[in-house]
Amino acid sequence: MSRNNEYTIKDAINALLKTYKLDDKMAENKLITSWDSIMGKMIANHTKDIFIKNKQLFVTLDSSALRNELAMAKTKIIKMLNDSVGKEIVNDIVFK
Repeated sequence: MSRNNEYTIKDAINALLKTYKLDDKMAENKLITSWDSIMGKMIANHTKDIFIKNKQLFVTLDSSALRNELAMAKTKIIKMLNDSVGKEIVNDIVFK
């Protein structure tokens, strides 16, 4: 008996996500939900809204001083976020 058509559940789900182009959306969701753990509790407490559009991460903060600090570390933050999901999801961050 041939076993060429057998897949693990993981492989089948990954193929399904790729077929329907949902793998990037899943990675975006993972990145957004991991913002608190990556950036720390203090920054998470000042974050009001976060979303991704066209590979840009938009972050609304309630502190202008924190906004300026994070803007200076933008490159490092982008690398940390992309490393956390294992692929390039974000190539710019806009702090509002």
